[in-house]
Amino acid sequence: MFNAIFVTFQVILAFLAVYQFSFSLFGLIKKKKKQQFPPNKSFAVLVAAHNEAEVIGALLENMKKLDYPKELYDVFVICDNCTDNTAEIVREHGMNACVRVNPEQRGKGYAIEWMLKELWSMPKQYDAIVMFDADNLAATNFLQEMNNDLNRGARVIQGYIDTKNPEDSWITAAYGISYWYINRLWQLSRHNLNMANFLGGTGMCFESKLLKEMGWGATSLVEDLEFTMRAVERDVYPVFNYDAKVFDEKPLTFKASARQRLRWMQGHFTVARRYFFPLIWKSIKQGSLVKFDLAVYSANVYVVLLTFLMTAVSLIDITLFKGPNITNIYGYLPLWVGFTAILANVVTFLASLALEKVKIKKVYTSLILFPIYLLSWYPITLYAFFTQNNKQWSHTKHTRVVRLEEVQSKQG
Repeated sequence: MFNAIFVTFQVILAFLAVYQFSFSLFGLIKKKKKQQFPPNKSFAVLVAAHNEAEVIGALLENMKKLDYPKELYDVFVICDNCTDNTAEIVREHGMNACVRVNPEQRGKGYAIEWMLKELWSMPKQYDAIVMFDADNLAATNFLQEMNNDLNRGARVIQGYIDTKNPEDSWITAAYGISYWYINRLWQLSRHNLNMANFLGGTGMCFESKLLKEMGWGATSLVEDLEFTMRAVERDVYPVFNYDAKVFDEKPLTFKASARQRLRWMQGHFTVARRYFFPLIWKSIKQGSLVKFDLAVYSANVYVVLLTFLMTAVSLIDITLFKGPNITNIYGYLPLWVGFTAILANVVTFLASLALEKVKIKKVYTSLILFPIYLLSWYPITLYAFFTQNNKQWSHTKHTRVVRLEEVQSKQG
């Protein structure tokens, strides 16, 4: 019985690996730019901020330089449970400081839900809501690209999340490599196939009418993934805009990175429990590959956990019990199959760097440590599984003050 279960899981994991690799091939080609529309959509730009006095000024300066009519967008900074002078800095820049104090409901999801209620009660209404984090920098064409997609009928849009500080440490370089890979071979591939994309927490745009219809309702530790699932359940498929870049600050140290990724995985377990089976059932009932794909994505956290546990069991069987005593399908396959699988993984990351034309030398020298970053997801996910009921939100401190021109010049 144990062997049968073990082999079944191995087959499922192998299928999912081939499934994702097959999808990634559709991200190799970037389609030509689509039609441009005159700027006619109005935006409320929301910035969630908790004690962000060190970095908020750079973002606000950035917002003033967006290549979009100034009368068509306003910036609202949610000063959420702040104990520093974030609100004062926002007001000095002539923008809206919206102070929220609620120590019982902490976190970005709650802050956004509160801010949306405030927005709906204002005399001035907006066609769409854009969301950034306080440490971000947006490309000057960001709102114009959102305007283009809204005019094409999109209701939820995810921009291209790039890394603001890939040169700071090997950890920030690892984040950069991961995000270049995700943007090109996950997001763009699904966009090219007219499938649903997943939201990434920042650089997001929502049609106001949709938010009023369904509410925000995403207050888990991964509010972006939670809203993605809610939208897809309603047959609203988020789209990806490759040309709308937002630069996000990544943690400088392994410890800070591990803490952030632990929060992500804890939240991911919550979302998987809530949405996997309903989406799988709807995908079967409706014959929907889109819903199946999002269900699989929601279950990725269990895929990582299962891979780690099965690898650990196999190693223990071999080292302590003079195995292999457990049936392993890979033992019956030619050696070249395993070698090809490993090579395919390496090639996809290298291909994403080449396709995205990454020219930062330090990123390439950091590739030697990149496997450590990837392997560290396994123990983090295992710990997240046993602590997934911990709903305490943890703040990632941001300190890197850079300007958009500096980031773009380094990345070519």
